[in-house]
Amino acid sequence: MSNGNNGKELHRGLEERHITLMSLGAAIGVGLFLGSATAIKLAGPGILLAYAFSGMIMFFIMRALGEMAIQKPVAGSFSSYARDYLGPLAGYITGWNYWFLWVVTCMAEITAVGIYMEYWFPTVPRWVWALAALVMMATVNIIAVKAYGELEFWFALIKIVTILAMIAVGAAMIFFGFGNGGLATGISNLWEHGGLFPNGIKGVLLSLQMVMFAYLGIEMIGVTAGEVKNPEKSLARAIDSVFWRILIFYVGALFVIMSIYPWQEIGTKGSPFVLTFEQIGIRGAAGIINFVVLTAALSSCNSGIFSTARMLFNLAQHGEAPKRFGKVTRNGVPGMAVLASAAALLIGVVLNYVVPAKVFTWVTSIATFGAIWTWGIILLSQIRYRKTLRPDEIKQLKYKVPLFPISSYVALAFLALVIGLMAYDADTRIALFIGPLWLIFLTVFYYAKGFHKRVPTETEDSSQAV
Repeated sequence: MSNGNNGKELHRGLEERHITLMSLGAAIGVGLFLGSATAIKLAGPGILLAYAFSGMIMFFIMRALGEMAIQKPVAGSFSSYARDYLGPLAGYITGWNYWFLWVVTCMAEITAVGIYMEYWFPTVPRWVWALAALVMMATVNIIAVKAYGELEFWFALIKIVTILAMIAVGAAMIFFGFGNGGLATGISNLWEHGGLFPNGIKGVLLSLQMVMFAYLGIEMIGVTAGEVKNPEKSLARAIDSVFWRILIFYVGALFVIMSIYPWQEIGTKGSPFVLTFEQIGIRGAAGIINFVVLTAALSSCNSGIFSTARMLFNLAQHGEAPKRFGKVTRNGVPGMAVLASAAALLIGVVLNYVVPAKVFTWVTSIATFGAIWTWGIILLSQIRYRKTLRPDEIKQLKYKVPLFPISSYVALAFLALVIGLMAYDADTRIALFIGPLWLIFLTVFYYAKGFHKRVPTETEDSSQAV
């Protein structure tokens, strides 16, 4: 695809190493570094089961997305697939819902940037850093898709190296007593403080909302489909390794942490990552981890601006967002869509003035509701997609969901369970008011604006072709 693209086409500037690291980086967010302590309080060592099982469900969802994305790689992927297989209204709601979900998530992330920078600059107001982060990430996204991919590659690499180092150091403590005077700590902490499930299965179930929030962003691989140089090879490889990466990074890191420290102490003395590095005598451990978590927040914000801009671009091509969002710059970037998403995030900077901390617990639950809608739509689209294929076409599929259709229906049932559990907890219940209200608002707007009467033009259809 050339860059002289008459303002209509995205530029395929993402290479396989970008996609591989981005899929990993998306799955390792602030959720692992900070959110895991909250989840451990609820479930104890049983959290390992919650992460492993939820990881398997996410793998099925990603395979469902991959099955469609490899056959039809377009920008705004699951919004397009919802439109194709579930109808125009589903595509419209999914596109705008995903945009909303990432705007909300990024508001939390740019606020986190302000909190982390306080560690080094306690006198500077938080909103200054939030604004600086927003301007920096929006600029990177405007330059070229390759600039976004490159920055995301290095952000992800920093997180991955830190977690692998912590797992290695922790394993050396557990088995060889490294940093502990030669006394191997062993793994008895996993069951010596009330057993593997100290709060019963109920504790594990209540932790699922936090666990699923940690996985938010994994579906980003699908949004990149319109800008990958070799979709079939790159997407398949990235999706296939998702499950193993989840096991290594989430289950591996938490296994090490809970083996070294009794689970009820985690989160009471600061980040478990800091504690582990300090234990072996790294003096600047708190500063190092603070830097890593800062890059995790910036990475999430960077990805958020990228994906929201692609959704606006896709909606504009279908006449469901202002037309100017459907144009690209000379570098093949949807520039106006990037600026619009960044402008919406300015609300997050303002909220740093106004909003009490409690609201950010609400933000994660609202974002989880939005993510569950998206994942559910991916599964439903894939089930409908399969029904449109003849038996010989199904045999020719290059990339299939394993154990279909059982896996797709089990994943849908699991998402429904998480929504039900959110109703159980007072802090997360707010998402079940705001989420459905937002979906109702979108539906009313869709019919009020007469979008249901539109007939797609030939140019719209051809702009979706790859």
